[in-house]
Amino acid sequence: MTTIYHEADADPAALAGATVAVVGYGNQGRSWALNLRDSGCDVRVAVRADASRDQAVADGFVAGDLASAAEADVVCVLVPDDAIATLGLEPRPDALVVVASGYCLAFDRWVPDCDVAMVAPRMLGPEVRSCYEEGVGFITAVGVHRDRTGAALARTLAVAHAIGGLRQGAIEMTPTQEAVLDLAVEQALAPALRLVSTTFTEVMLAEGVPLEAILCELFLSGEVERTYRRLRTEGYAAQMAHHSPTSQYGQLSRADRYAGADVATPMRAIVAEIRDGRFADKWDAERATGYATLEALRAAALPEAITAWEAELRATLGEGAAGSTPLTDP
Repeated sequence: MTTIYHEADADPAALAGATVAVVGYGNQGRSWALNLRDSGCDVRVAVRADASRDQAVADGFVAGDLASAAEADVVCVLVPDDAIATLGLEPRPDALVVVASGYCLAFDRWVPDCDVAMVAPRMLGPEVRSCYEEGVGFITAVGVHRDRTGAALARTLAVAHAIGGLRQGAIEMTPTQEAVLDLAVEQALAPALRLVSTTFTEVMLAEGVPLEAILCELFLSGEVERTYRRLRTEGYAAQMAHHSPTSQYGQLSRADRYAGADVATPMRAIVAEIRDGRFADKWDAERATGYATLEALRAAALPEAITAWEAELRATLGEGAAGSTPLTDP
C-alpha cells in the first residue's frame, strides 16, 4: 500500500538550528514562509527587489536577493515551474532543496547536487496559510528525489509538518509521478470534461433550453460544486444517497450507454507526451518565444464577448448565489 505520512511520522527537531530560505514570495511562498516561522523555523526570504520583497519585509522577514539563499540549510523554491531553472540558485552540498511541484525534477530542468525533495500541497497557495491558522489540514504529496546526506526524508517531513502539510496526510510519490498526474489532470482530463460540457450544451440548446439555464445547471448554481464536496467528504457511494431515486436510477441505468466511447486513446497519447518530456520541451520553446501560441489559444477559447456575457449573467443572478463566492488564484 502507498505510504501516507502524518504528523506522528515527522520529527520537527530535524530542522533544529537550521536556516530556511523561502525563494519567491507569491501565493505559495508567502504562506510557506509564515507557516514555517509560526512553527518555530528561522526563515529568511530570497526574492527579487520588487513588490513581493516589500511585502516580505512588511511581514517581518529578513529579505534579500536570490543569491542569499545559497547559505541556507533548507531552500524552499516556490516560483513557477518554468522559472526555476533560470534563477541560478547554487545551494550548499549539504543543503536540502524543496520544491512544491515535481515538474523541474521529473524533466531534469534543475536538479542541484544536494538533498532534493518535493512537498506539494494539493491546495491553493493562500489556503495553505488559512488552513494552518484554522488548525485544519490539507492533502500533500511528498517525495525524496535525491538523498546525499542520509537525512533527506527526515528533513522533508519536518518541512511538510511545519507548513501544516501532515495534518490530514501526505501521500508518498516520486516527483515524476506527481508531475505526470498533475499535468494529466490539466491536459487529459480537463479538455475531455470541457468537451462533454460543450456537447451537452449543444444538445440542450437543440431542445430549446435557454443557455442561461444550462450554464446554471452545469456550474453557476453551485450544485455540481457542492456535489463534488460531498464526493470528497463522504465518497462516491455514500453521496449517492443524497440524490433522489429518480436521479440514482437515471445515472446508474444509463452509464453503459457510454461504454463504447474511446477516451482512453487520446488520454494515453497525451500522457505519453508528458511522461517522455515532449510537453516540457514544447513548453520551454513556448516560453522562449514569448508565449505567442498561448495568447492565441486564450483568444480563441476565451473571447472577450463570452467573458463579458458570463460576468453579466453572474451579476444578474446576484451575489447570494451558491457559487458566487470569489476564488483566489493558486
